[in-house]
Amino acid sequence: MSSPQPTIPRKDLSDPSYAVHRPRISQSGPSSSSQSQNTDPPEDEDERPNTPPPYSGPTSPQITAPPAPQSQPIYPGLPRLDYSLYSPQTFTLSPDFTTLTSYSPALSTNPASLLNLIQALSTIPPKPTIRIQGSTNNELDFDVRINIMNLIVPEDGKGNMEGGRGRGRMNYVKLIGKGEMGYRGDFKKTTEPEREGLEEWCKGYCEDSAGIKQFALERIVTNWDTSYLEGRLLSLISSTSYRGHVKISFPLTHSRVVIHSPDKVNRFFSNVAKVFTGTKKYEVVKSVWPYADVARGEMGRRCAVQEEEVWFADWKDAIRHAVLAKRKGWVTVEDRLEFLMEPRGEEKGKGVEW
Repeated sequence: MSSPQPTIPRKDLSDPSYAVHRPRISQSGPSSSSQSQNTDPPEDEDERPNTPPPYSGPTSPQITAPPAPQSQPIYPGLPRLDYSLYSPQTFTLSPDFTTLTSYSPALSTNPASLLNLIQALSTIPPKPTIRIQGSTNNELDFDVRINIMNLIVPEDGKGNMEGGRGRGRMNYVKLIGKGEMGYRGDFKKTTEPEREGLEEWCKGYCEDSAGIKQFALERIVTNWDTSYLEGRLLSLISSTSYRGHVKISFPLTHSRVVIHSPDKVNRFFSNVAKVFTGTKKYEVVKSVWPYADVARGEMGRRCAVQEEEVWFADWKDAIRHAVLAKRKGWVTVEDRLEFLMEPRGEEKGKGVEW
């Protein structure tokens, strides 16, 4: 029995790449971005190009810069996103919150339906986070998480930094480039075939007669220096005199959308058949969300919101506060307030017992 077709707004695609439109606002989770605003743009703002940086790959990708955000209601502290797109009809979210999956027949047979879906879902970012865990003798002492989403999606769409404004949103859609290795409708990565634009890739997928096939959209964050942050965070934890094992990771959730061909018999049969026949994969499109226009350390770098050093300076006390409290949960702006208004004894120079 056919599943209902996702109700995604239709949008024509006449070129190989396209601009990302801005949907309406809904709600968000906790965020760690700075809330200060600087409304006076620098004198050279108009002199800088507003094209996104090329995605780091073996070839030049097909990309375009997104337009300025459309006029929308403002909810302080929340990025301007259509959060309903994180749970579209016929899709299920994996237990680790990384992958949306649908077996809707319409999406594997109707190119227009697939195209409209991918265009819409490419307008929302993944959710980047920082996770800091400390354990002693396999017992968890603390497990804190920080949401970094507001550092790739500024609240007002413009961005701000210490000492000047950031560039604001820099997201773009990137199609697989000419000669680039990837899954192009085969069981393995290849450099062929070549197709002109997302519409042609959607058409090729839907016309593929393979019994088991899938089309995927990947959301990624670029130019975010996690190695620098890992070093600073390890030093911060060391300053608490903690002697257990510390693990720092940078999970990226809501980062993948997969459209599977419908089951011929049932899900179990499809999973067994997949072992013997394999899956023809189409992984040709990425939604790219730069933390900055170029890598950290390069000249003239501008971030969507703020530099890694500035973020760390803003949040180090709140993170240390949560670690000393042996927190198992999110670190939010409330921890910054607690540190300033209700400091604990160990934060006044007294020792802490681990």
